[in-house]
Amino acid sequence: MSWQPAESPDCETCDSAAVELMIKPRERDLGGFSVRRILPVAKRRKVGPFVFFDAMGPADFPPGEGINVRPHPHIGLSTLTYLFEGQIMHRDSLGFVQNIEPGAVNWMTAGKGIVHSERTPDDLRSKGFRMHGLQIWIALPDGSEEVEPSFDHHPAGSLPVIHHKGTTMTLVAGEAFGHLSPVETYSPLFYLDVTSEAGADIPLPGEYPERAVYIVSGEISINGERFTGPRMIVLKQGTEPEIKACTQGRMMLLGGDSLASDRTVWWNFSSSSRERIEMAKADWKEGRFGQVPGETEFIPLPEN
Repeated sequence: MSWQPAESPDCETCDSAAVELMIKPRERDLGGFSVRRILPVAKRRKVGPFVFFDAMGPADFPPGEGINVRPHPHIGLSTLTYLFEGQIMHRDSLGFVQNIEPGAVNWMTAGKGIVHSERTPDDLRSKGFRMHGLQIWIALPDGSEEVEPSFDHHPAGSLPVIHHKGTTMTLVAGEAFGHLSPVETYSPLFYLDVTSEAGADIPLPGEYPERAVYIVSGEISINGERFTGPRMIVLKQGTEPEIKACTQGRMMLLGGDSLASDRTVWWNFSSSSRERIEMAKADWKEGRFGQVPGETEFIPLPEN
């Protein structure tokens, strides 16, 4: 998705030995399509290499309507689209055309520059549908920000599934609990889709310094303190919190190693260099990025 500046979500610090910050996102209505923006916020620009986190929907589209995100550019990051419901047709300047379905992973690495569009497939648009999912941006580490752009698709059945006493975890990306996702990442991280029964313990990978929980639905407790979704709970480093599902629900566990240097995120660009961001702005404005084959529309560079 193309990012536009939005109001910051509510952030609250917690008097807790395990919780650093609670981020309650505010909704944005994109013409009947609800987006909840979580990262970045002023108090927390990233969690490990995760520099952007958007929750899409849930939203119901009547027949004839759908998502139409026109071609737009990215640099310095990888995008990961993961759906619970609905479908999105991805097209990019490398020539890839891929329908994203629930449980599958679209991993697009922008590197030195890529352009893509995201739209509802025609057959789904004609009959109406429900959309619910997540899109994240993962900053490329120092030394890899200018890699060649690439695109990979991984169907739902290719992702590792881990079972733990009333909890089912799908390893969307990275490494956790001795399992490795087929998604090729550029830095150590984990991203888990977790569904749980009421009363279940939620295990958390302990080898990563920065970690967070995004509650999609339901209620959890962290060291006895209760949190209801949707919201993100950023955990304090060096702690081993006890996480339990108070109700049946769904959550995403995420985190990774800290980036060696800070990142600037402006519009759809991420870089450790502000000069590189300015170069990307000029390149898009002057038409020096690639084009998505068969598409002539595009999202103009924001004025500020």
